Amino acid sequence: MSRTHTYRCLSCLDEVVTRSFDTSHLSRTCPNCGSFERFANQSVVDRFESLEASPPAELDWERLERREKLVVAERLARTERTLDDFDVTDATDAVAAE
Repeated sequence: MSRTHTYRCLSCLDEVVTRSFDTSHLSRTCPNCGSFERFANQSVVDRFESLEASPPAELDWERLERREKLVVAERLARTERTLDDFDVTDATDAVAAE
């Protein structure tokens, strides 16, 4: 029996697809909202939702744009990075991984 992995549309967060392979995201047209969008691995979405519910004190979380927050969530969920590896830079308000 093969294991499946769940991916959610980052535009509407409603559409879900499953695949037999494990990757950080897929790019496809969402049949629910119609956008050509990334479908993020459910582990990334779970981490993003966790960070949104309890913003990390280590980052100025509210200054980040949604895409930047998703990048942080992806790195935390799919790599060995920790919150200490990120910093919000003043010049661009972007997240920089050290």
